[in-house]
Amino acid sequence: MRMKSSVVSQSGFLDLAKRPFGAFSKMVGRIVLAGAVASVAFAAPALANPKYSGIVVDAKTGKVLYGEDADELRYPASLTKMMTLYLAFEALEAGRITKSTPVPFSKNASSEPPSKLGVRAGQSITVEQAILSLVTRSANDASTALGELLGGSEQRFARMMTNKARALGMTRTTYRNANGLPNTEQRTTARDQARLGLALRQHFPQYYDYFSTRSFRFGKQTIGNHNRLLGNVRGVDGIKTGYTRASGFNLVTSAQLDGRSIVAVVMGGTSGASRDAQMRRLVAKYMPTASRRGGGNLIAETPAAPVAEEPIAVAQVTEAPVASPVAAVAGLDLPNTGPVPAVRYNGENTNSVQMAYAGTKRASDNPVLSPKIVPNTLDAQSIKLSRQPVAAGMVDAQITNSVPKREPVAPEAEPQAAPQPQGWVIQIGATPDKDQAMTLLGNAKDKGGKALSKATPFTVAFSNGGAQVYRARFGGFDDQNAAVNACKALKKKGISCWAAQQ
Repeated sequence: MRMKSSVVSQSGFLDLAKRPFGAFSKMVGRIVLAGAVASVAFAAPALANPKYSGIVVDAKTGKVLYGEDADELRYPASLTKMMTLYLAFEALEAGRITKSTPVPFSKNASSEPPSKLGVRAGQSITVEQAILSLVTRSANDASTALGELLGGSEQRFARMMTNKARALGMTRTTYRNANGLPNTEQRTTARDQARLGLALRQHFPQYYDYFSTRSFRFGKQTIGNHNRLLGNVRGVDGIKTGYTRASGFNLVTSAQLDGRSIVAVVMGGTSGASRDAQMRRLVAKYMPTASRRGGGNLIAETPAAPVAEEPIAVAQVTEAPVASPVAAVAGLDLPNTGPVPAVRYNGENTNSVQMAYAGTKRASDNPVLSPKIVPNTLDAQSIKLSRQPVAAGMVDAQITNSVPKREPVAPEAEPQAAPQPQGWVIQIGATPDKDQAMTLLGNAKDKGGKALSKATPFTVAFSNGGAQVYRARFGGFDDQNAAVNACKALKKKGISCWAAQQ
């Protein structure tokens, strides 16, 4: 077959060579012109449009396969909502909100211009409905409402977004609102948006499927996705579109095919059709060149820098009333992150892990916020913690199973701390009272079933600012899979959990 193809090719070339020189030269000229036109067509967005920038990154190795003005500042438009969703997924994973948590619409949120859901001020939707409205309709009102829920105000949430961008390595991105509506100070780059796309895929695989949503029902409406490449380009599984007059037509695309994976960004398209056409070309050209090897753990999952103003409270892990010893947490200064494992169970490097504290009764009807600082929160005390040095590779500057010293009845040795379980452990919460921590562990073990049948409950005392906090943990897992499976079992029962190696 190959020989036949070779003969046919040679025959065609020989026939061409037998023609008069003029005809031959014309045909060669046409071939060269056609190639030049094809090359120009591929590069046309950059040549004809000063707003254009683009990048393609191998999602397994991090190698840049294509770049055109990838570090030039651009307006993100609705690509902004990718960061809003990142912070929402982060809150879901930490247990600060659930998919059914109400998202109230303020007058500010409900007055946002289209695209929007049209929810009136004073009404609410669920977190999951908000997520779906952002990935499909790109609803500005829902994005603002979600930002206000998570940050207390849209302005403060924008600072949270910017801080998270810095933590993810998005060095040239600044956010001023939650939805991407025009603001001259809200800027980003194609490279930064590629990093965010990679981070969403890597850090939240359990929520990433939302970006593949083709449509969803909201009341009597069926809302479709603005991303026209979904279902039309093989391998494309998301992520987000964006447009304002100042930004042009933007698109971040994730594609996975035949063991290869890329994230591509097109910004500043002159129309939705031209933007989509350029993205199709990028996927077709660079997907085959992507590697089938590589772990894909490219973006470290780290906490954002503290917001430069009075910290606000966020939701506690549990809403149920708890015993009075836990209420004493209101007098303590607790960190939201601990200098815990250097490697998380999914393999990516990280400097710290979100902490979950046993909750007290809410000071507000808002499930995420209260009008004053409630120190048993996940994000409220990051400023103090960020100033504490953390030695590389340390699990904690901590005392394991420590208890207050008591005067001995008879002369005897002081109690010795129990040995700390090594290897893979899981943590379910923290409390200022050791007995309460053990109660949390007992309740969790009852709900964990077989996954915790061989696990050993223990507490870890961590001193912070003179106050002692007891972290509730299980140890004794054979390997990473056992610890992760135990966490999955607990999360299904509504218990927040993370696994780590120590």
